[in-house]
Parts: sequence; C-alpha cells; structure tokens
Amino acid sequence: MQTCSRIPKLTGVTFDAALHWFAQLQCKGLLFHPEDDPESIQSISDGSKMFSDAEIKELRLILDQLESRIGHESVIEAAYPAFVRVLGLKMDA
Repeated sequence: MQTCSRIPKLTGVTFDAALHWFAQLQCKGLLFHPEDDPESIQSISDGSKMFSDAEIKELRLILDQLESRIGHESVIEAAYPAFVRVLGLKMDA
C-alpha cells in the first residue's frame, strides 16, 4: 500500500520557492521550524509523530536542497512570513 505524501512539492531551489513552500506547509497545518528535525515534531493533540518516515525523509531532502543552494539563514528568513501569519501578526513594512 502506497500512501500519498502530504508534503508540498518544492517548485525550485530559490528563496521565492522556499517562501512558497513554507506558505504551503502553513496552509496544510504542517509548518515547523526548519532548524527542528522533522522526526522530533509531535502532534499537539495526542503527542504522536506529525510526519511519517517517508515524509521525514522528504522534508530532510528538501531542507538540505534549500540550505545548500540559498543558505541556512535564507531558509530561516523564508519560513518567517509563514510563522508571522500563524501567530496572527503583521509583517513589518
């Protein structure tokens, strides 16, 4: 039995593609901080693992691709707007 991944596809290895990818994660309720190992992310409701083993591998691969191309700090910056939206804050102008 093959399950469908909930992880959005990365459309490119650019800062803009990373912004879009994190926004998609946020819309799907799957947003996590890119400095956290996806394997350590737990569901708040029941403490179970948030991601399947296949999704963990997929997330690690995507994050590795982004970090190698745009750099660690840029990956963090690309995630920032999604976290601001989740928290209901407004972005600085």
